[in-house]
Amino acid sequence: MVNHDGATSGSSLANHDDRVVKLAIAAIGVVFGDIGTSPLYAFKEVMGSGSVTVTPDNVYGAISLIFWTLTIILTIEYQFFITRADNKGEGGILAMVALAMRNMAPFPRIQKAVFFVGMASVALFFGDGVITPAISVLSAVEGLEVATPFFKPAVVPISLTVLCILFFFQYKGTAKVGALFGPVMIAWFGSLALIGVSHIIANPGVLQALDPRYGVKFLLSQGGHAMMVLGAVFLAVTGAEALYADMGHFGRRAINLAWVSFAFPALVLNYLGQGAAVLDNPEAVTNPFYLSVPSWGLYPMVALATMATVIASQAVISGAFSASFQAIQLGLLPRLTIKHTSHTDKGQIYVPAINWTLLVAVIMLILMFQSSGHLAAAYGIAVTGTMITVTFFAFTIVLRQLFRWSWPTTLLLLTFFMVLDLTFFIANVLKIPDGGWFSLLLGGTIYFLMSTWHQGQNLLSRVVRKEQIPLGPFLRQLEEHAPTRGPGIAVYMTQNPDVAPVPLVQLLRHAWFLHETGIILSVNIHEKPFIQEQARIEVKPLASRFYCVVIHFGFMEHPDVPKALEALQLDGEPFMMEEAAFFAGNTLFLPSGERVGMPQWRLRFFLALVHLSRSAPSFFNLPPRQVVTIGSQIVISR
Repeated sequence: MVNHDGATSGSSLANHDDRVVKLAIAAIGVVFGDIGTSPLYAFKEVMGSGSVTVTPDNVYGAISLIFWTLTIILTIEYQFFITRADNKGEGGILAMVALAMRNMAPFPRIQKAVFFVGMASVALFFGDGVITPAISVLSAVEGLEVATPFFKPAVVPISLTVLCILFFFQYKGTAKVGALFGPVMIAWFGSLALIGVSHIIANPGVLQALDPRYGVKFLLSQGGHAMMVLGAVFLAVTGAEALYADMGHFGRRAINLAWVSFAFPALVLNYLGQGAAVLDNPEAVTNPFYLSVPSWGLYPMVALATMATVIASQAVISGAFSASFQAIQLGLLPRLTIKHTSHTDKGQIYVPAINWTLLVAVIMLILMFQSSGHLAAAYGIAVTGTMITVTFFAFTIVLRQLFRWSWPTTLLLLTFFMVLDLTFFIANVLKIPDGGWFSLLLGGTIYFLMSTWHQGQNLLSRVVRKEQIPLGPFLRQLEEHAPTRGPGIAVYMTQNPDVAPVPLVQLLRHAWFLHETGIILSVNIHEKPFIQEQARIEVKPLASRFYCVVIHFGFMEHPDVPKALEALQLDGEPFMMEEAAFFAGNTLFLPSGERVGMPQWRLRFFLALVHLSRSAPSFFNLPPRQVVTIGSQIVISR
């Protein structure tokens, strides 16, 4: 018995370990694309910032700062602490905000502050989603300039062509090309390591750069340019948010394994190799990555770098789709058209409006800045803003409650990491005049959109509440004055199951007819990522052969109402989908001209968003032939 149990246990453990390894290989292709392409430009920008001259101490110092930034932020802060602060296994800024809001439910004012800070961080995340594809692909294609100046005029057109192709094929989804991500990125990281090792062997003295004293000495020697140097150093860790956001797809163990055993060593070796190459040939500082590549391998490396940056861009674009989907579920954005591109992976989605908006913004960005060096000035402020929010929420709200840390322990760790994050944030704030303004402009625009939608939704809720009729008295009145009943099932959609749905009230007002069975259906989107199937549906019998049905979804789930209704039982009988008619309201809101809590111009902008928003029947995947839309008008007044 002992041997049998032990064998079974060992077999299960081995299978689990094999799965973690496979997930780790997949994570290399998706999670570390952004961080993995940073060697294309990070060291170059550090050496090009301020008044840095090519001396051994300066080269050692620059690499030392990069190494210890990777170690402290990505290895210690994110891998060891932040990834523990998950929301039912899911990561990302929205998952963190939802969890923080849930924990702060007893404190409404703090919860409201968390919501708005989280909304600002989401807006900055979208700003990062525009810059990453632009700077990554530009820096890869710029390798052609190293091969021959003849290609210099073609860098921008080639970059735009690559990115346009990438965005144009988003509708096909990443499922078909996703299998290529792992092998390509493994080849990429492997090439980074091999290039680095070849130069380290030729100049092993560069290993002194791992001594943190060189980094401190180098930073102090820069005087007034020290913050500019830190702003450039931060380019080496952009992509940390992707690491946290993708945790739900791969799991914490797989991401940690991929980072510690493969991605991190490859990056460190390559940065050391770039430093050794610059020490051997100071002119290589103009583009240390490509000038550290053997001449015979330059064109293949450009091709591989382009593929790697496309993968990095794809990961960020997919992240933007996922973030927008979650934002819609949490009521931060209007309902947009969302298309599922995979029959097996529910996370594979395509959001056309987000896709084309990102493409236009990326094209504008490349045409404005023209090179990765200029674009580096715009990069970083969005990422650091998001990182500060994640760090603060993770330590003060999530980790302290999960692990029952004392306040002294919490404050000690929080202070250390917040000082580090804030230092990098200030360093990137200095980039605002040189291009950082673009990130803030884009983030500010998205924040305005989300805050307008949120405020407008609250306003409409107050207005609609005045028109609502409590459901209990309404149904009792139906029993006293019974309308004509006919066969079939009527499903009345409503946001609030405690009041009579507007379509039901309108139908009775104009036709005085009801179906034999009536269902008051409400869809509840929770601040949890997923809802267990056994808790998906609540059914409550009401008077007059009516039932109140509430369907629960997590904010990361697609609210497929017909699929959820397959499990519905009414008095022991299965719900017959083909017999159902879905009644949905289509309310036209009209401004009265009165002051109603938001300026009239902003109210009209919100109402335009309402008009453009995807209809509830379409969003909930209701069968079009079984949907009856009943319109009504409400004047927005105090």
